[in-house]
Amino acid sequence: MKETFFQKLQRVKLGDIGHIFLFLLALPVSLVYRLFRRDLWLICDNKNEARDNGYWFFRYLREKYPEQDAVYAISKRSPDYRKVKDLGKTVHYSSLRHWILYLTAHINISSQKGGKPNAAVCYALEVKGLLRNTRVFLQHGIIKDDMDWLHYENTKMKRFVTSTEREYRFLCEKFGYPAGSIIKTGLCRFDNLHQFSVKPRQILVMPTWRSWIAVPTSASKEIEDVSDFHRTTYFRAWSGFLNSQRLHQLLEDNSLTLVFYPHRDMQQFLDDFSIGSDRIIRASWPEADVQTLLKESVCLITDFSSIAMDFAYMKKRLMYYQFDVDDFRRGQYAEGYFSYEQDGFGKVCYTQEEVLRELETAVREHFVNPAVYVQRHDTFFDLCDANNCERTYRAVKEL
Repeated sequence: MKETFFQKLQRVKLGDIGHIFLFLLALPVSLVYRLFRRDLWLICDNKNEARDNGYWFFRYLREKYPEQDAVYAISKRSPDYRKVKDLGKTVHYSSLRHWILYLTAHINISSQKGGKPNAAVCYALEVKGLLRNTRVFLQHGIIKDDMDWLHYENTKMKRFVTSTEREYRFLCEKFGYPAGSIIKTGLCRFDNLHQFSVKPRQILVMPTWRSWIAVPTSASKEIEDVSDFHRTTYFRAWSGFLNSQRLHQLLEDNSLTLVFYPHRDMQQFLDDFSIGSDRIIRASWPEADVQTLLKESVCLITDFSSIAMDFAYMKKRLMYYQFDVDDFRRGQYAEGYFSYEQDGFGKVCYTQEEVLRELETAVREHFVNPAVYVQRHDTFFDLCDANNCERTYRAVKEL
């Protein structure tokens, strides 16, 4: 759903205005600071996290290339702050010093498009051509859909990481980046997916977010009424599944545990889900770590989340529960090159009956991944090694 300028304006907060003054204060300081730090790499993930590709890249740099001048931006209040602080230099996210380093840095590197001191102000500076800096997008997941907000006209990023040949070709053809801007190095976090230990009785349920619910604007009503979360299709579908007596009996009869961990932007609604089974765990951030859950779970149930790619990368069994496919395509991401029915790494289910039936089948088959999905893995993942961080390092170094 392409937003109008007015709808985008509704996302601007009062604090964003204050960052204009921080930018003006930081600019002259950074011009001097550049003379002393000519090859600074500023790296980050989300403001409050160090768990994605930015963290794994920073960790790799500190271990393999400690001579590289690199700083990681993260909030000092983040539960992940200490583990990054122990690796190397950090800067408090959104602070004046963050602004100074952002303007000083030879290269800004992030797994998030909004990975910068202030997303709104930096968007205006970068996309409108007022600030010409070198930014590398490490990505948050393998892209399957046509995300217009990541098109070149909306980012002006110098390098954009991809992980598979099909993803690479799709972005080159569709996203409008200059030749050479799209690179295929693989996601840095994938380096950590080659060694894992599975809990054979743990099922993971991890649905992605819904933009019109998580951050409602006047455009949300074009999809559905979001004034009462309990009346949304998202809540009714997942609550119905989690409270299904058939599911509870399946878990009890087979001594299974199910972990429910919605997307970070939907965690605000986690307490709305009341669950009548002690075999179902509501996992919350920051206590639960996404990659740990993915590695240790034997089976995944998701909807449209790109974390299914991480799970499929490990050749484990998964299924998709896509109860609102039409709304998702209309309100969030248009379909790209990837067809879930033809290319997906698990069965596509559209109703609660279908997903429960598929889960029962998976339990009977001891969660063995069917050959058809293993074959799709082998065809899709043409980069399947532990050299993603190294390839990324070389690509950044060339800049």
